[in-house]
This record gives sequence, C-alpha cells and structure tokens, in this order.
Amino acid sequence: MRVFSTRRAGLLIAGVLISAVCLPAQEENTKGPETQGKDTQAKGMPPRTAPTEYQAQAQAGTVTIAAEFMGHAVPTPEQTVSADDYIVVEAGLFGPPGGKIMLARGDFSLRINGKKIPSPSEPYELVFHSLKDPQWQPPETEESKSKGGGTGITTGNNGGAGNSPPPLPPKMPFELRRAMEQHVQRAAMQEGDRPMPQAGLLFFLYRGKTEGIRSLELIYNGAAGNATLTLQP
Repeated sequence: MRVFSTRRAGLLIAGVLISAVCLPAQEENTKGPETQGKDTQAKGMPPRTAPTEYQAQAQAGTVTIAAEFMGHAVPTPEQTVSADDYIVVEAGLFGPPGGKIMLARGDFSLRINGKKIPSPSEPYELVFHSLKDPQWQPPETEESKSKGGGTGITTGNNGGAGNSPPPLPPKMPFELRRAMEQHVQRAAMQEGDRPMPQAGLLFFLYRGKTEGIRSLELIYNGAAGNATLTLQP
C-alpha cells in the first residue's frame, strides 16, 4: 500500500510540473487573433493628409505620386536626425479608396543637377553608418578634458614628441544608436503589396552640400506607371 502511495505522489508531482511548463504556451494560444503574430512596431511613415501637402505631385495611372526634398535631414515620427552621405526625399502615394500598390525600392531614382544617369534609391541599411543625431552631446569626462595635452603616442613618420594622433570622436551609446536606426528603418519606404495611401523616406547617395544642388527630379517607374516630379532643392 505504501508503494502505491509513493508512485501516486510521483505521478501527481510530474503532472504539476508538466502543467507549469505548458501554461505559458496555453496562455499564448488564448490571445485573440488581433494580437497573435502582430508586429508591435508599425512600419512605414504616416502619409500626409493629401498630395497637395507635399512640394510636388504627378500622376501615374490612377495613383498620385507626391514628394518633398528634405536635404540631408532624416525626419522620422520620433526624431529628426541627419545623414551627411545621403539626401532624403519624403514621398507619398495616393490612390482610389481601398486601392493597393506594389512597391519596390528600384521604382524611384533622383536626377541631380540634370545628370544623364539618375541616382538610384539606396537601401536604408546603407544609411545607418552616416546617421547623426544633432541633439546628442557626448558626456564630458575628466579623461576628455585631459586629452590634447600631448601625452599620446608619438608618430614615427611626422617628427618628435608632442605629435600625438588626434583623439577618436566619441561614440553614441549603443542603445541610442540602435533606437535611431530603428526609427529610420520604420520611416523608410516599405516594399511589397501595400495599401494606399502609403508614404516613406527615400535615400540617395550625395556627399556634397545641398547648396550645390541646382535642380532635382524624382523619377517613378513602377507598377502604377511612370511619373517625374520636379522638386525644390
């Protein structure tokens, strides 16, 4: 009889352990369809209220393409940062109610200063290394105050004592840089079959100052047709 009780107690303990392991999965399954598999971070940029809210508009079939030149600024719903190596165009696509459009990064290019070959739209991932937050200031430390006093290692090619290499620029903390990159990723023009209106940022390689830009044309060649928008530099 004692053996039976011991075996029964063991089975009860095993059952409790199995229930504890399965409970999180059961709770996950009880979530409604509106939360299961849903991306908690919405992608894409909120479109403006109408195409006329942008600098320029053009028609491609039943779709209105609207756009505005932003210079080196990278505006996102959370913050505005900059990218020295890229210039940015905020674009919106407006169509009939309930309409969709197939979008791809290659649909857009930018003709700068009338060049024969327009610059292609670049992946947002390539912009990350160029991002800067003008609002971020590195914390001042005693070490940074003491730098510049000629105490670094001297270079062998350029002479004697005191010729130390310049200090490396301070790096933004990883969590702040990661958040900045995620903001830009979500604000970039999304690809695939998208509902309209749809909006997002387009990035084009340009390392010069915007003062050197005399003319800009955003060229759309995609599923809706063809359109060219003259932007204001």
